[in-house]
Amino acid sequence: MGSKDDAPTWADQWGSGDDDGASAGAGEADGDKKTVAGNVKAAASEGLVKAKAAALVGAHKVKSGTSSGIKWVKEQYQKRASSK
Repeated sequence: MGSKDDAPTWADQWGSGDDDGASAGAGEADGDKKTVAGNVKAAASEGLVKAKAAALVGAHKVKSGTSSGIKWVKEQYQKRASSK
């Protein structure tokens, strides 16, 4: 087995701790990553807006359905109560 001095350090294995998260030699690929990340964020944001809109429409449908159901029950009760 090799000595402890031959083993790579944690920083060698996992990066040197650069704040920008880029590995050594990334160069232009780093700019492409940022563009792709920006596109993914934009697409996710657009999807979130669509999901919120769909949830809002669904909530309105549930509210109106519940309201009409309650009205129907009240009408049925009033019909039975008035016929006695």
